[in-house]
Amino acid sequence: IAILCVVFKSSDGLDFVAMVKFFKGLAAAGAWSCFDEFNRIELEVLSVIAQQMLTIQRAIIAEVDKFIFEGTELDIIPSCFVNITMNPGYAGRSELPDNLKVLFRTVAMMVPDYALIGEIMLYSFGFVDAR
Repeated sequence: IAILCVVFKSSDGLDFVAMVKFFKGLAAAGAWSCFDEFNRIELEVLSVIAQQMLTIQRAIIAEVDKFIFEGTELDIIPSCFVNITMNPGYAGRSELPDNLKVLFRTVAMMVPDYALIGEIMLYSFGFVDAR
């Protein structure tokens, strides 16, 4: 009925060895993950992560029950899923390498207009003049 979703705060101290362990768990459990501020991870590590994620995606597309991941044979549950958040333009943030960009679909987000939302809510509650 439910799918485990793990939210992970990314940092510049993260290395690809830790990510191997994390991805092994995701694939074996069929869990979802959200890497917050993904572009804080160092560029060299991001490149390796792209290869790791591509391996998992190829196993899902091939509809196999087991696959080899970083030298280990793993069971895979195809519901496993990774998404990321980024805050581009901040100091200390790196741009994603091209081999990683192609693995994700871009969705732009913006700050909501709270005044308009409040006005609509007041109108819906029956206020005649919500401004």
